Amino acid sequence: MAIIDSTIAPGGEAFKANRDGMLALIARMRELEERARKASAASGERFHKRGQLLPRERVALLLDPGAPFLELSTLAGYLFDTADAAKSVPGGGVIAGIGFVSGVRCMISANDSGIDAGALQPYGLDKTLRVQQLALENKLPFVQLVESAGANLMRYRVEDFVRGGNIFRNLALMSAAGLPVVTVTHGSSTAGGAYQTGLSDYIVMVRGRTRAFLAGPPLLKAATGEIATEEELGGAEMHTSVSGLGDYLAEDDRDALRIARDIMASLQWDRPAALGRSSKPPRYDAEQLLGIMPMDHKRPVDMRQVIARIVDDSDFTEISPNYGPATVCGHARIEGAAIGIVTNNGPLDPAGANKATHFIQACCQSKTPILYLNNTTGYMVGRAYEEAGMIKHGSKMIQAVTSATVPQITIYCGASFGAGNYGMCGRGFHPRFCFAWPNAKTAVMGGEQAAETMAIVTEAAAVRRGIAVEKDKLDKLKAGITFVFDGQMDVFATSARLLDDGVIDPRDSRAVLAEVLAICREAEARAPQRMQFSVARP
Repeated sequence: MAIIDSTIAPGGEAFKANRDGMLALIARMRELEERARKASAASGERFHKRGQLLPRERVALLLDPGAPFLELSTLAGYLFDTADAAKSVPGGGVIAGIGFVSGVRCMISANDSGIDAGALQPYGLDKTLRVQQLALENKLPFVQLVESAGANLMRYRVEDFVRGGNIFRNLALMSAAGLPVVTVTHGSSTAGGAYQTGLSDYIVMVRGRTRAFLAGPPLLKAATGEIATEEELGGAEMHTSVSGLGDYLAEDDRDALRIARDIMASLQWDRPAALGRSSKPPRYDAEQLLGIMPMDHKRPVDMRQVIARIVDDSDFTEISPNYGPATVCGHARIEGAAIGIVTNNGPLDPAGANKATHFIQACCQSKTPILYLNNTTGYMVGRAYEEAGMIKHGSKMIQAVTSATVPQITIYCGASFGAGNYGMCGRGFHPRFCFAWPNAKTAVMGGEQAAETMAIVTEAAAVRRGIAVEKDKLDKLKAGITFVFDGQMDVFATSARLLDDGVIDPRDSRAVLAEVLAICREAEARAPQRMQFSVARP
């Protein structure tokens, strides 16, 4: 294998400008994440008076101390494009991620009941559905920490009600797939949300705090005239002694989390050893990843320099470097795990698309996971490229990505425009995991390109009608289109829409990739006991 020589000049002005730009974006991302933590923590006094732990305190006690926790979609629901952006709290009201509980790698989802009492938020629904999908695909046990006021009736949307049924469908599918669903119901689990508890395989309830019922006292009185207290209708003692809904009665939140950890320890779920932890680290400091990517996606960058700061020993065996050279493909390892890498030093041309197609199929043959480092403005356009079969060869690459039989992981490192997003396994092509760097941009095309295209179309239409187009109106049209496109392409817009699984600090890329590769590897080896039914309550 050939060692990549560094061509980066950390003392250069361009590097410093890139680094400063990247750090500013990371600071913005961290500020938004901290905003969510502070919003939840503001309820601390109320929680502690009730003898409860805050949601993030619960997650921390559930997880194994010192073990990695990969938090997902922290910017979900951020209202980046409204007047409320300065006050918008990202996260979708859900804390979710993959971590270890009693040595078992699990998907963890917790209602952030410190914010709006854990009421379901539109993008909280999308986030929950996404983490459930990840649990199913990666064969992960699912641990829920439930405390939610349910749907916000003041912001009722019928589509959220209908789509919300997928949460319960997924819980049944996980159980039927042999993936344990363990739920700690810390507080309210009401109406349709009661099935979030009821569709679990193991249920822990907290004395004096758990509430699980299809209709709370106000709705019950309105519907039937019956009067009952919350404890009588759905308290922990009733459900663990009368209805049989609850399996374990805990004295408080801490006791409930202890029981959840004991459940996971007793399941004898597989605990494969970590792979290749003694492998050589990259030869170059991960800090340098901050200064490699330009803030302007139009400026060129050599993605091999990114690879050199992520893979073991900066060792990368590139295939066909002179054929379709703007498309970079090759083999490397990350903490000992073999991986194929596809990335871009520019647009995808016919040769590059053909090379990538061959490489993807070869990785499938050798059962090697594929990492896509997105940095492309799309497929090449123009008469020469059309005659060379750009559509045909680009389609073959898209077919290869769609049909790949190995785990595919995507990181948006720079631009991901047009069909290039598709060929590079963008979110729409269901990569196993999809992350973004803070500088990433995703769009059908650049804002200026879109504006110029529409201006040309508008002028042509006016000529056909014999109408003169006023320059100021054309400029206004172009400015409006540029504003719309530019306002939706940066990572704060795309991640808020759940178009990735979270924004990561570039310096964390190797650690994140090591974790998700281990998750994928374990999923491939795992064989849960499948059943024709999910576990029903007694």
